[in-house]
Amino acid sequence: MAGNTGTYLIQGASILGGEPADLLIRDGIIAEVGTGLSPEGQDGNVTVIDAAGLVALPGMVDVHTHLREPGREDAETVETGTRAAALGGYTAVHAMANSTPVADTAGVVEQVYSLGRAAGWVDVRPVGAVTVGLAGEQLAELGAMADSRARVRMFSDDGICVHDPVLMRRALEYVKAFDGVVAQHAQEPRLTAGAQMNEGEVSAVLGLTGWPAVAEESIIARDVLLAQHVGSRLHVCHVSTAGSVEIIRWAKERGINVTAEVTPHHLLLTDDLVRSYDPVFKVNPPLRTDADVQALRAGLADGTIDVVGTDHAPHPSEHKECEWAQAAMGMTGLETALSVVQHTMIETGLMTWADFARVTSAAAAQIGRLQDQGRPLEAGEPANVILVDPAARWTVDPFKMATMGRNSPFKGRELPGKVVATFFKGHPTVLDGELNTPYPHAAVEAGAA
Repeated sequence: MAGNTGTYLIQGASILGGEPADLLIRDGIIAEVGTGLSPEGQDGNVTVIDAAGLVALPGMVDVHTHLREPGREDAETVETGTRAAALGGYTAVHAMANSTPVADTAGVVEQVYSLGRAAGWVDVRPVGAVTVGLAGEQLAELGAMADSRARVRMFSDDGICVHDPVLMRRALEYVKAFDGVVAQHAQEPRLTAGAQMNEGEVSAVLGLTGWPAVAEESIIARDVLLAQHVGSRLHVCHVSTAGSVEIIRWAKERGINVTAEVTPHHLLLTDDLVRSYDPVFKVNPPLRTDADVQALRAGLADGTIDVVGTDHAPHPSEHKECEWAQAAMGMTGLETALSVVQHTMIETGLMTWADFARVTSAAAAQIGRLQDQGRPLEAGEPANVILVDPAARWTVDPFKMATMGRNSPFKGRELPGKVVATFFKGHPTVLDGELNTPYPHAAVEAGAA
């Protein structure tokens, strides 16, 4: 890390919500953790940050982000999406493969990886497609993407289910060679043809084609058995039903190597919101019932669900500001995730800030095999750190966000918690709640040379 000359002394932060302590960050590393640390006697200039009342946490890691670039720069770019991520407290994001062209070759994933490094706001880890063109017909260049400069370890056709069981089995077998994971978008397509929202009481009243819970649950049940059969890693994207939680719990009890994520919006919002016909609430998988929401919260709290993944899905306004049937599916989430999880999990007493660090950072880094992310806040560890003001309250205004997407389902809601600072590799990308400067990859590497 030579060449990264910044030295920062964070004083009085509550470490993972526990006792206050000081953190000294030097050359991209947490140099010391203790009490009564002083800038006196330190080499070079030391920037002191008064963190009294703030919570210090590991930088958040998102296993499920749509950055849209290349090809859909009208919706988002790597630059704008990673700015949003830094403001939201993230120091790493996994960029999903459904770009244009699809990230199904070494060349495309390396392009996304390079764009992330050029932006410098967070660590961008490309997700490779499972199948060529997301078409579900033949496996993509999994090995070539794994061996590329991007070192892809997560593969997903997210947005489309790998519905062919033979192809799914082959993918699970293939990724074992490099300790990869297949992240499945669990949706049986024949059960969701023309679906517009959750199948249930509200869909019946509104006359909208329903999306049954079994469409998700049947794929998860099949895939955990396939993962067990071949001895491979499976990750289930955006779990949304109580039945899915039970299937994953059953699989884990039997030692099957499966992990799962839940989105912030599925922890808070229900299908009752669709009564408004506001397309901002149209998402895949759909918003479910309150019973599902409660089951998802319980599953996240007890470890059945491993991580929170945003499924950040920005769209141009014209794709959302239209009639319900024609609207695109998806919601933004990078800049609101921390607040929603604080509201639904911490303020309800279901989780602590230490639990928060596990489900938003440590477990996510483990799933993506990111060695320098999700680490403890201890001396000698990489300085990917965030400072959060848990007492802050703010009202969501999509037009004040860094993401290009204005399709936040939390528009106008007051939420708790605010990211005050984000340190990425020891460099403050966010200070005082505002973007500072990106991490200078080129300058650091030149200094190291």
